[in-house]
Amino acid sequence: MRARRVEARGGVMSAVLAVLLAAGCGGRQEEAAPATATLQVLATTGMVADAARVIGGDAVQVHALMGPGVDPHLYKASERDVRALSDADLVLYNGLHLEGKMAELFERLARQRHVVPLAAAIPDSLLRHPAAFEGHPDPHVWFDVAMWAHAVERARDALIESRPDQREAFTARAAAYLDTLHALDAWTRAEMAGIPERQRVLVTAHDAFGYFGRAYGVEVVGLQGISTVSEFGLADVRRLVDLIVSRGVKAVFVESSVPRRSIEAVVEGCRGRGHAVNIGGTLYSDALGADGTAEGTYVGMVRANVRTIVQALR
Repeated sequence: MRARRVEARGGVMSAVLAVLLAAGCGGRQEEAAPATATLQVLATTGMVADAARVIGGDAVQVHALMGPGVDPHLYKASERDVRALSDADLVLYNGLHLEGKMAELFERLARQRHVVPLAAAIPDSLLRHPAAFEGHPDPHVWFDVAMWAHAVERARDALIESRPDQREAFTARAAAYLDTLHALDAWTRAEMAGIPERQRVLVTAHDAFGYFGRAYGVEVVGLQGISTVSEFGLADVRRLVDLIVSRGVKAVFVESSVPRRSIEAVVEGCRGRGHAVNIGGTLYSDALGADGTAEGTYVGMVRANVRTIVQALR
């Protein structure tokens, strides 16, 4: 019954989008926005929106669909979201099935709007393809800062395609931002190297930190799979408890966009085995922090995560 309701709702959203697009021009809008107009950019996640704001500056107005604490794996577009999508000059999203429940909307919207999946710019050879994700690549590409730079470059190009008159300004801002990301990548690498190797075990609610672990030398273990659509069960809790007890892991982490109950069940299981493990803090996984805070930016989010991990594990 629940599956039928979800399917029906998706059909309603598609129908609303079709009506809205039909009210516009008949074909895809290829022409750039007028040079005097502020470019209206709609982004799905905070990470995508932040890149667009940094590169676009005053020439763009960016709206993010998914705010702090929102899980993009489970996000379903509302009628208001569909209207915002249809009104945007440029739509930017992560891709790689991160926004899985919105895939059909993006496909339909791309027929008449400029719609760009940023992660498509990342070479396939750099992507992780975990067996548990049924052949799809891991979409959490922003956790490897050097990889995320490819997505930032695609955001720059998409903005230039929409506003060619701003090419010089967009290119300059993007170059400065890419320098910042290069420094952030080096800083993250140095900070994580300060944790004794045997203690570099990152236990989280879901398997979002695979790219982070691969880039910065950390073993990552998640209770749930790559997508939070999958539910965890008693066997998953037992598996994680066994690992924590056997390895003497002293801290596990909750995530801002995933309910705490999953990791709390693991902590209780460890206590039942006579092993005290602490919750080392909250990590930002699929969403940035609150607007107006350092963690509300991509660079601030990465720094906050690294500091939390280092403090708990070192």
